Amino acid sequence: MRTRWAWGVAVSLRWGAELVWFSDEVSARLEDAQFTLGQGPGLTGDFSEVPFQVEDLQTAGWWPQFVAEAAALKGRAVFVWPVRSGAARFGTLTGYRTTPGPLSGQQAADGLRVADALTGRLLAWRPGSGNDGDGPGQAGAVDLHRVEVHQATGVLSVRLGVPMDEALVRLRARAFASGRPLTEAARDVLSDLPP
Repeated sequence: MRTRWAWGVAVSLRWGAELVWFSDEVSARLEDAQFTLGQGPGLTGDFSEVPFQVEDLQTAGWWPQFVAEAAALKGRAVFVWPVRSGAARFGTLTGYRTTPGPLSGQQAADGLRVADALTGRLLAWRPGSGNDGDGPGQAGAVDLHRVEVHQATGVLSVRLGVPMDEALVRLRARAFASGRPLTEAARDVLSDLPP
């Protein structure tokens, strides 16, 4: 009997700060969990080996909150390729799988080719150039998913008189404490603005 498993991928810029593409809802939610929690394999700076492989999240011993979120989504293995040009790292291509285990050599090489192609695509992309997609999951589309989070971070920074980094930490804490996605917590902050 063959084992059934699922794959998904997502592309984020700026160490997970901006999700620009995802293949399915689980990959989007895993990226959002990393961004909300501020932990996870996509936020690692260690690319001494490409891809960065977490063959079994349940036994990895890292990122306890992220592992719990991934388990709830049935994610067992995560693989991260840097989206970079030379030493400049722009973001990550993150894949997940519902079964544990390493990638084959061919899968690792294919992921690197995709990450390299994404680098070219992202470097050529310009907002409003007519090359924008019309939603998540469309091949070739670059869609910004966290604009409201960045806006709400700015609002909190001004309201609380704190630096942007601290405002983002507070917004993340609000989302985590309420068990809601970060984008929903951001919308709450923005809905309090005067018209």
